[in-house]
Amino acid sequence: MATPQLSPGVLIREVDLTVGRAENVLDNLGAIAGPFSIGPINEPIEISTEQQFINTFGTPLSTDRQYEYWMAAEAFLSYGGVLKVVRVGGGALNNANAGVGLAFTTNARIDNLDDYEENHEYDQTFYWAARNAGTWGNGAKVCVIDNAADQTLGVSTTNLSAIGAVVGHGITATLSSVDVPDNDGTVNTFSGHLKGIITGVRTDTTNGASKIDVRITSRVSAAGTEFNIEYAEGNESRSFDEGDTINFVNNSGINTGTSQLVITNEDWYDAQTLGLTNSTLYWKTIAPKPIDSNYANTHSSRNDTMHVVVVDDDGDITGIQGSIIERHLNLSKALDGAADGESQSKTFYKKYIASNSAYVWAGKSPVDAYDSVQITGPIASGFSTAFTPVTTADGLWGLNAQGVQFSSVGNITYELLGGLDYQEGGGMTAELSDLITGYGYFDNKDEIEIDYLIMGPGLANKSESQAKANYLISIANDRKDCIATISPHRADIVNIANSATQTDNLISYYSAISGSSYAVLDTGYKYTFDRFNNEFRYIPTNGDIAGLMVRTSIVAYPWFSPAGQQRGVLNNANKLAYNPNKAQRDQLYPQRINSLINQKGSGIILFGDKTALGYASAFDRINVRRLFLTVEQALEGAANAQLFELNDVNTRSNFVNIVEPYLRDVQAKRGLFDFLVVCDETNNTPDVIDNNEFRADIYLKPAKSINYVTLTFVATRTGVAFEEVVGTV
Repeated sequence: MATPQLSPGVLIREVDLTVGRAENVLDNLGAIAGPFSIGPINEPIEISTEQQFINTFGTPLSTDRQYEYWMAAEAFLSYGGVLKVVRVGGGALNNANAGVGLAFTTNARIDNLDDYEENHEYDQTFYWAARNAGTWGNGAKVCVIDNAADQTLGVSTTNLSAIGAVVGHGITATLSSVDVPDNDGTVNTFSGHLKGIITGVRTDTTNGASKIDVRITSRVSAAGTEFNIEYAEGNESRSFDEGDTINFVNNSGINTGTSQLVITNEDWYDAQTLGLTNSTLYWKTIAPKPIDSNYANTHSSRNDTMHVVVVDDDGDITGIQGSIIERHLNLSKALDGAADGESQSKTFYKKYIASNSAYVWAGKSPVDAYDSVQITGPIASGFSTAFTPVTTADGLWGLNAQGVQFSSVGNITYELLGGLDYQEGGGMTAELSDLITGYGYFDNKDEIEIDYLIMGPGLANKSESQAKANYLISIANDRKDCIATISPHRADIVNIANSATQTDNLISYYSAISGSSYAVLDTGYKYTFDRFNNEFRYIPTNGDIAGLMVRTSIVAYPWFSPAGQQRGVLNNANKLAYNPNKAQRDQLYPQRINSLINQKGSGIILFGDKTALGYASAFDRINVRRLFLTVEQALEGAANAQLFELNDVNTRSNFVNIVEPYLRDVQAKRGLFDFLVVCDETNNTPDVIDNNEFRADIYLKPAKSINYVTLTFVATRTGVAFEEVVGTV
């Protein structure tokens, strides 16, 4: 009823009868789980191209016929499908890593980002680990450098300890009326002291001279004012020079009473190489030396940045020895480190690596232990104005920047070792339990959307192959929004010369497979080329069967059959392991088994469109099952829009006005012979309404595919009219 108007005017009312809609459904999402050579474990990853598949999960391997999983997945992608892939776990799987203080690498298993953040971000058993499990990471190297040292000074002694040249001790040099450029370009005369800390010592007993690595920390004016400086090549901020007399100070700030003449000085960073086995590469060719960030400078912090580079040292990843596969520059040791002042671009190395690296995880901070195995240098502990080193509590990485002088490591290279595949020795066989766990990530329709469950290969044992198939069918039955595609046990089909035996094997195998309209059974192993290993392979065709359904939706509609010459031709199939004749197909089809045949002039085609339902029904055909899946999913959205509305004639009419045009469109596109929508007081009775329910009954007469064609040719005498004989044959 309209609201009464109290004065002259025009009242405009709006009534919305458009709530909800029937959305078109794109049924192109497949799902598969398998033992892939790389990639995150137990995490569904959406893949839309072959290259993305390669980048994420590697290429097919010959070991234990792992290629069957890979090529079944790739086959589905070739039809235009989008694939959700789970790399399954396995008992032997380990990540290659650089262990802590051990002569061998520690066992490390990091499944995915969630696993890392929950269980391994502060793991104390490894410094660096390969991004995911497998032998692929063995031999890769993680190279780290910070600004631990600025210069390498040569002094004429072979007994450095006697003069107090110890890592962590300090050195000073007296400056008298030297010109020092300021940041603004002006040049000032300075007198006072230059201070540094020793970060490395190397005694040369042969040439009678030794070298010390030095980090320049500050200048102290004649008046006693101390201020931090950053080393700049070319002596712009004043460095230790040849001819300087340097005094040695212990880490308590006490002068040792000894001094030495600097006879050589070199830029430390210029001489630093990545610790590679098969090549020599200088850090300076990769990036300038890391210096304190602006963020650190504004927070009274020092020595906060470092570079991290991942190198394919032995060439097993890229095929090129010494290839740099990742560069992460100017990362922060500070938990709150930021790239640009106070911006939100956080650069704390663990978080940054976790979010941006495709190859490694960061584990234990390498600054509080000496590791002779990894050949790391000892701690280069900074010092305050009194030359007192920063304590362990102050210098660990991972603190907020404010007031912290972070410990340094200098130049360290870590080799990743100990990565293992699914079995000791590099096996790639997935166990049934691991595959069930992997496919279990697809069992909740509210969490993950899929249209096809692709079996891939079975297992070595026939009963386990049947168990895998039945598990996939159980998921499809429970979800009621997808179709499982199932292929036979390999040993029943491949390399068996007698086709009668193959037929019997198929019937026996599928007799133990659950009946369901949400599954499709095939006879196939196709022979196709594996370009990655330069071999022809037999692979299961369940990826192709799912792909044919995707193709059918693309070129026609889901309610068309994916079989036959029009839409049922397989991609990249050279021959079949089993090509049943008509008599054998007559045995198989009543057993719910769709044959794949090599048809002259057409190629290899799907020659049947039955579901795995075990009794006669409209739902024993693929096109009908897919019709109902499509319609149900499309109308579910319209039904959801009615939740919490009033169950009255307006709501019911609105719903009918959404559903009927959609069904008329399906009918026009040959999916239905007829339909009826009942949503009124006849099924929404007072009892239904009082129970807060809403009911709509949708009656569909699905179009049927042609499975059987009979052509009768009748010869008649010349003088006989056709009207006389029509109907008599």
